[in-house]
Amino acid sequence: MNVADSDRLARALESLDIHPASNPADAGLIILNTCVVRQSAEDRALGRLNSLKPLKRSNPDLIIGLMGCLIGIKGNSALEKRFPWVDIFAGPSDPEPFLRFLSKRTDQQDSESWRQLVDDVLDAEFGITTEAQHTVSENLPIVLGCSHACTYCVIPNRRGREQSRDAKKIISEAQVMADHGAKELVLLGQIVDRYGLDIPGGMLLPQLLRVISQLNGVQRLRFLTSHPNWMTDDLIDAVAELPKVMPHIEVPVQAGDDQVLAAMHRGYTNQDYRELVARIRERIPGVSIGTDIIVGFPGESEEAFDQTYQLLKDLRLDVAHLARYSPRPNTYSAKLLPDDVPAEEKMRRFRLLEGLQEDVVGEINQQFLGQTQEVLFEGKSKNKWRGRTPTNRLVFVKSEENLLGQLRDVNISWTGPWSLQGDLL
Repeated sequence: MNVADSDRLARALESLDIHPASNPADAGLIILNTCVVRQSAEDRALGRLNSLKPLKRSNPDLIIGLMGCLIGIKGNSALEKRFPWVDIFAGPSDPEPFLRFLSKRTDQQDSESWRQLVDDVLDAEFGITTEAQHTVSENLPIVLGCSHACTYCVIPNRRGREQSRDAKKIISEAQVMADHGAKELVLLGQIVDRYGLDIPGGMLLPQLLRVISQLNGVQRLRFLTSHPNWMTDDLIDAVAELPKVMPHIEVPVQAGDDQVLAAMHRGYTNQDYRELVARIRERIPGVSIGTDIIVGFPGESEEAFDQTYQLLKDLRLDVAHLARYSPRPNTYSAKLLPDDVPAEEKMRRFRLLEGLQEDVVGEINQQFLGQTQEVLFEGKSKNKWRGRTPTNRLVFVKSEENLLGQLRDVNISWTGPWSLQGDLL
């Protein structure tokens, strides 16, 4: 979602003839987009912000902006006092403060005309304009904010209540993206499965997938992130039946112990999750499934962690995004639950799951050796082209051809736990 927010602002700025600089020292405008989902992310953001202060001191005309979850939808007066040399503060998914500030600062002769241009750019709700060229795989937010309020999660406080965007606007934006270079669209929401549930009689996610998959130029569709409670049979059927919807589902479990899940307010049990995975695999043969796991949540005993380890071992999922619990401000767990798992024990549990998952994915990926996979190429990394299979596996290929945006068959010649390598057919 932060990538989508950054892209939205970048497109808006480029519509105003403001273009990327090669490095911060050459820039007249520097914007830092921030994440606070974990303390480490917040610490990195503040460290990066402090590193920009010398540039401001040497160039007082430099405009520095701070945006994202560090600010939040309600603003952050403490940050404004702490960083007086920052010119612009803006919350998530909100480019307007930047564009209004630049509109006031413009030295162009026809400033009224320029301000009108700013208004026109803002009218393009997510920065989707007919002039912008889009990347091969584009993120398209369809649900903003979240109302589920897991006890550890800061997102509802920083991004606001769940709000589904208008289906007509989403479909229009999807078509513009496809017309201007996007081959794959990734529909985004904190709980993307809940799209449309807050709009009486509105279109739901399975219907939206069916409509967008029919648009000219759209070759692949993905969506994330799902929640076990709202991964319905209708949604699973849509993935199974629509050729353009890729067979890869991100559905976080977060923990394998029922008491920990209850303390997290997740709303399902270990067995519920196992049954969901079985149902997905039965309906979508060859599907890949990704999950998120938090280790060291308050009250997580060794026995509770063992439940998580066993779940991951049994289910053999294709991706596991692992994190160590860190208390976030104004969340239920930070206020009422003691952070009682020592840091070194969190790291030990993290490493155990990391090693397990590396072995599991390494074994899963070996089955692709010698097989042919259809790969959508997104760009280059060093001297190799980088792309993804339908199940979202990363593939590298050496080729003198320009493969950007192409769907090509690749014979897999090497496999590892994190990527595959192959040769064009």
